Amino acid sequence: MAQVNKDTIIGDVLDICPDAAPLFLEIGMHCLGCPASRGETIEQACYVHGTDADELIAAINELLG
Repeated sequence: MAQVNKDTIIGDVLDICPDAAPLFLEIGMHCLGCPASRGETIEQACYVHGTDADELIAAINELLG
């Protein structure tokens, strides 16, 4: 199965793992349907929302199996 990293685009994450949406919501990213947010990398989103990218990536990869 696919794995994500800091450079993975949020839209790609949501396309392959829609169950990851709550993880983004938890960091305050409530505009997941916005074209701009879907085009950001995980690292960019975490920077803007003041959260640890490595923790989010680990949680997403856990969902991906």
